[in-house]
Amino acid sequence: MAYKTILSMLVFGLLVCQWASAAGPAPVNLGTAGNFAILAKSGVSTTGTTSIVGDVGVSPIDSTAITGFGLIMDTTNEFSTSSLITGKAYAADYTAPTPTKMTTAISDMETAYTDAAGRTNPTATEFGAGNIDGMTIAPGLYKWGTGVMIPTGVTLSGGPDDVWIFQIAQNLNVGNGAIITLAGGAQAKNVFWQLFGEATLGTTADMKGIILSQTSIAINTGARLNGRALAQTAVTLDANAITAPSGSSGVATPSATA
Repeated sequence: MAYKTILSMLVFGLLVCQWASAAGPAPVNLGTAGNFAILAKSGVSTTGTTSIVGDVGVSPIDSTAITGFGLIMDTTNEFSTSSLITGKAYAADYTAPTPTKMTTAISDMETAYTDAAGRTNPTATEFGAGNIDGMTIAPGLYKWGTGVMIPTGVTLSGGPDDVWIFQIAQNLNVGNGAIITLAGGAQAKNVFWQLFGEATLGTTADMKGIILSQTSIAINTGARLNGRALAQTAVTLDANAITAPSGSSGVATPSATA
């Protein structure tokens, strides 16, 4: 017992040191929503040849709202597969335990959105008057009472454990061909775009991070996303490449034992 207690203290101490060394706010814990590359409440649709690395899910809408993927039901009826998805597709009308799984994931997505939106003491407010094009942005919490535009690109510069949270009161518009660059070891799993309005990624844009949208996410022709598209309405795709980032987004509470 003493050995377990000492080992637990060492593990906790290492985690505390890691958190303390990271710049920016604490990451947003996505819960089970972090198991999905794309998660939406009212539908996911695609045209063209889209490629998704990660799972796709919808709830409370049923599987008829996952369109353009040519879904093939698994023999368990718990999930579907598609030639466009390196992963699985889940919907609220599939066989148990999938409905419960999806209800939990949607609830976790909403909780994560509320967490991100409720963070206080921002590093900066109204940064760039809503146009952050061409800037190099350090880790931190950034808040706007307006929308945010990125016409050609922005650089997020920081270490692998550093965190960015962008609180956007209106829409996020990423321009055609715009590139979000991660520098210094920054990771897509630690970048959170929380927006009350819609997210629109322009044609051939190269986006990084977790998009938590109160409404819809539209990813236009040829755009890429290294991150997750988590929408409280719908996600629309057009010949896109979506890759869920490796590693967990958010910090779990250490257990009492090793």
